[in-house]
Amino acid sequence: MKSVGLVVEYNPFHNGHAFHLQASKKKAEADVVIAVMSGNFLQRGEPALVSKWYRTQMALLNGVDIVFELPYCFAVQKAETFANGAVSILNAAGCNSLCFGSESGEISDFLETIAYLKDQHKVFNENIKHFMETGLSYPKAIALAFQQLPNSEKYLDLSKPNNILGFQYIQAMQEHGSTMKPLTVARKNADYHDEHFASETIASATSIRKAIFSKEKENVNIGQYVPGPTNMLLQEYQHRFGRFHCWEDYWDLLQYRLITSSPEELQNVYEIEEGLENRLIEAAHTSTNFQDFMSQMKTKRYTWTRLQRLSVHVLTNSKKTEMKSLSGNAAYLRLLGMTSTGKEYLNKMKKHFSLPLVAKLSAYKNSDILPDIKAARVYAMAFPKNIRKEMLLQEFKQPPIFIPS
Repeated sequence: MKSVGLVVEYNPFHNGHAFHLQASKKKAEADVVIAVMSGNFLQRGEPALVSKWYRTQMALLNGVDIVFELPYCFAVQKAETFANGAVSILNAAGCNSLCFGSESGEISDFLETIAYLKDQHKVFNENIKHFMETGLSYPKAIALAFQQLPNSEKYLDLSKPNNILGFQYIQAMQEHGSTMKPLTVARKNADYHDEHFASETIASATSIRKAIFSKEKENVNIGQYVPGPTNMLLQEYQHRFGRFHCWEDYWDLLQYRLITSSPEELQNVYEIEEGLENRLIEAAHTSTNFQDFMSQMKTKRYTWTRLQRLSVHVLTNSKKTEMKSLSGNAAYLRLLGMTSTGKEYLNKMKKHFSLPLVAKLSAYKNSDILPDIKAARVYAMAFPKNIRKEMLLQEFKQPPIFIPS
């Protein structure tokens, strides 16, 4: 069975994702679609709109055959670490190819740019260091450092978010010596960060989330931008739990963590450096909500995304020693869900997997999975009190979701 791997968040699954999924399957001539999906906290340092279990159902009902969880120590990370974790999982699961969305849409752009940067490696790194010293953020420094290289306009635009991720996927594949074939599909209509609907059927996840949170006030309908199963599951989630998740649900917990921690304690939390611990404590004392807190913390050097990721790590009390020891390569394949086709693939291929397959959490004793459990329990704290106990236990009780093909 020929398989294609996708790296996803599906926050939520929308028509653009459906296009990417079907185009990837066609381009790879694949029988099976395997998705590596972030858990309850995402790469940009945000809680997922709905839980990983509901997003798994969205994926399976819309054409994915197997969903593996991208562990917390890779999911809430910069692009390089995020990509490395995802590639190590797809590699271990025996994927024949990896297909990602990009602004470029041409795989040759990525391969040529990677080869070019190997030749320009020393100058490129010197340029990055120079721009960082001027107080710019790391992503901005990379984009400007690349633009300073000779003939850079002939190569990939590394200021675009999906191009950056695709670049990191292929670099990770080369570093792993992966036999997976890299493929890319051009993004359709909506840019990654678009906050407004740009067409009649395709919209970014950002604009969809914004509409979901504002629809009570503005009577917005997202039905034309998401497949039927997504719309159904979103309605069910809101009816069952009374909410969709956003950072403000966790502000009280984050504020408590900050105002009860000493600067020395915060110095041990992943991504806190250069005296940020003192600014975090000061901002926590004077902020009334998460938006206010972020506005106080934001600088030219520290992007909104970087600060959100850092805040997630404070919320989950993720230590530098813990994160650095786990974020080399994935240690397991956590199965969240499968279709009949996916089950057939697993039965045929699992003996060839290079990592242990975890279907029942209680049977897996390795401590590497503890950050995922902790993150899921923190995520559960936003649920109403009458069902919080159930959600706190769900990591151990929930079997992989099965959807007949």
